[in-house]
Amino acid sequence: MKKLKLKELESCLQQADDFENPKLLLEQYPTRPHIAACMLYTIHNTFDDIENKIVADLGCGCGVLSIGSSMLGAGFCVGFDIDADALEVFNKNVQEFELTNIDMVQCDICSLPDKKPQKFDTVIMNPPFGTKHNKGTDMTFLKTALQMARTAVYSLHKTSTRQHIQKKADEWKVKMEVLAELRYDLPASYKFHKKKSVDIEVDFIRFSCGKKMDGGMI
Repeated sequence: MKKLKLKELESCLQQADDFENPKLLLEQYPTRPHIAACMLYTIHNTFDDIENKIVADLGCGCGVLSIGSSMLGAGFCVGFDIDADALEVFNKNVQEFELTNIDMVQCDICSLPDKKPQKFDTVIMNPPFGTKHNKGTDMTFLKTALQMARTAVYSLHKTSTRQHIQKKADEWKVKMEVLAELRYDLPASYKFHKKKSVDIEVDFIRFSCGKKMDGGMI
């Protein structure tokens, strides 16, 4: 497989279709190609957690993180999302890129059973930030991801919640490392948005799973 450079990966991800009619209650905002490419390139090159690995993408939306993982040589990717419309766009993207190592599951991440088998090497996600009517959703996603991953979880969270997330990571006995502080360019997606775009300060975080389940921490 050809080794993609960062700019090549970003260029490919820019070709993926996005939400046609984003749903406010699901906090559907696209993961910008630049941020997605930087996340995946770091996961791949710094930690070797993508190539030949089984990867889960929670709250996958239209699939940009799964598609990028596949392009970087993931063994297999599974995207999970509650929204059938988003998964339809995701499936269209997969077909257009002619990728064969991606599957998708329609489900509510927040309602998955408590005991989830650790079938994935790596979990990557851009979860709902838990704003509007979804307070706490980000932590529910994180808890689920930690139960699904064997090695590591990579996630985006609002920088303003870092102290709270660190407290929960300590409680769950999980090592948390902020890999980068990013500015998430949030485009105007809904009628109530007054500005064309807003920059939100976001942490790109790696959570090391290791043998966390042995102690029954979650």
